[in-house]
Amino acid sequence: MNTNQSQQSPSGDPITGWWTEAVIYQIYPRSFADSNGDGIGDLPGITSRLDHLAELGVDAVWLSPFYPSPQADAGYDVADYRDVDPLFGGLPDADKLIGEAHARGLRVIVDLVPNHTSSAHRWFTAALAAPAGSPERARYIFRDGRGPDGEQPPNDWQSVFGGPAWTRVVEPDGRPGQWYLHLFDTGQPDLNWDNPEIRAEFLDVLRFWLDRGVDGFRVDVAHGLIKQADLADWQEPQEILSGNEGDRPRPPMWDQDGVHEIYRDWRRVLDGYPGERVLVAEAWVEPAERLARYVRPDEMHQAFNFEYLLASWTAPAQYAVITRSLEATDAVGAPTTWVLSNHDVVRHASRLGLPVGTPRPNGIGIGDPQPDGVLGLRRARAATLLMLALPGSAYLYQGEELGLPEHTTMPDEARQDPTWARSGHTQRGRDGCRVPIPWEADAPSYGFGPTDASWLPQPATWAEYALDRQRDVPGSTYEMYRTALRLRHEHGLGHGTLRWRESGDTVLTFDNGVLTVLTNFGESPVPLPSGAQVLHSSAPLTGDGAVGTDVTVWYRG
Repeated sequence: MNTNQSQQSPSGDPITGWWTEAVIYQIYPRSFADSNGDGIGDLPGITSRLDHLAELGVDAVWLSPFYPSPQADAGYDVADYRDVDPLFGGLPDADKLIGEAHARGLRVIVDLVPNHTSSAHRWFTAALAAPAGSPERARYIFRDGRGPDGEQPPNDWQSVFGGPAWTRVVEPDGRPGQWYLHLFDTGQPDLNWDNPEIRAEFLDVLRFWLDRGVDGFRVDVAHGLIKQADLADWQEPQEILSGNEGDRPRPPMWDQDGVHEIYRDWRRVLDGYPGERVLVAEAWVEPAERLARYVRPDEMHQAFNFEYLLASWTAPAQYAVITRSLEATDAVGAPTTWVLSNHDVVRHASRLGLPVGTPRPNGIGIGDPQPDGVLGLRRARAATLLMLALPGSAYLYQGEELGLPEHTTMPDEARQDPTWARSGHTQRGRDGCRVPIPWEADAPSYGFGPTDASWLPQPATWAEYALDRQRDVPGSTYEMYRTALRLRHEHGLGHGTLRWRESGDTVLTFDNGVLTVLTNFGESPVPLPSGAQVLHSSAPLTGDGAVGTDVTVWYRG
């Protein structure tokens, strides 16, 4: 079967804009580079490593939250949207980072967390001190409890992190009182986006950072801002990825139609600034056609393609998700995005080392089935070359260019993700993908900082993954990424056209411009056409020049 997929608007005109083909590198500030030796990464540390990103060949960086926060959820509980937490530096450090990135041709996207604030936010403090029905409480979702004395939560919703999604407050007079909604941690009360004051506040927050020069925003939980008005009970598991699968009704807390009006307002603000500022949705929404609604011409510019991240490592599954993704975004005139790892999921170098068909684990720890590290890295390299050859925009997660695996043997007592405690120690959570990355094999904390301090423990085996052990080493994962990004740019793959050649049970082959891309998922080597000129490969070819199992090749001819 052959299909043609390219990026065009509904009118047939080509889609333009830097984001349509950009490779964007996610930085998790806590774990990228520590400038002062306290064991926590910071903004000056990021600035000191920008040359690495320019050398790697990415187009932009996305920074996870660095705002003032009690760190109940590693910064996704924001206490002040217009400042920098002292853990990470100050506003002058943010300004310097933005300027230094721009000087290297790198754009800067910052995280925005609009679904909830921290419980330490001045608004929530005021809400707790105010009575029921007050304007202060109307900024959040407070409700009376059920039962004779209001002792039961207002509905049966569960937190994504485990346990009830409601917490009862003690009123100013000392009596048990109303309940507030928190779809995540108790320290992350959900905002009431039906309140015009909330909408006006975030428009001002957008302008604050746009005025400082940021190039866009990644919007956390973009599908969660509006809740179904009646807050109806929901009997299904409360998961962030819980779309309208099959004939199931849409969950009342996710992907409500009212979110789109909010993003139209935001888009008008961004369009008023020069330089093509962008909005990127973190929206765990299925199916792809529903997700595409977030990237209509007057809303977001991009939405993360989590369906692609979750697809099984088989030729049919990869063909299906790639085709469906391109068709859905083409229908609304938006570029497709591709992503394999981020700060919320098991790193793909480990995830792909589990048996095909294994349900996506929420963390891997001691006593859990362990991935095959060699197989995982081999598949991860093949998956990366497949992804970087696709038309659209690609996201990389810090350290994947080094082939970093998940830290799957982290001591449980070192874990800090609230998921671990709130799930009753049944879900180990996201710490394993957030471990500070190694820069220098023989330095303290592998060069993460000037001391041995590291907010999460680094595996003893990570010296072999350090950047200084891979730079200029032929065949290293770092050099594979660097070459792939150079070729992707030279051949315009991000803004190219996909034409399928073969989509069988074990092999995928497609053309993008002058390049042909072949991934072998099968057990037998696949010969290349006579005269094929191999430009790049995720692993060496066999002795007779064939493509081995779990290998992707870019070639001409």
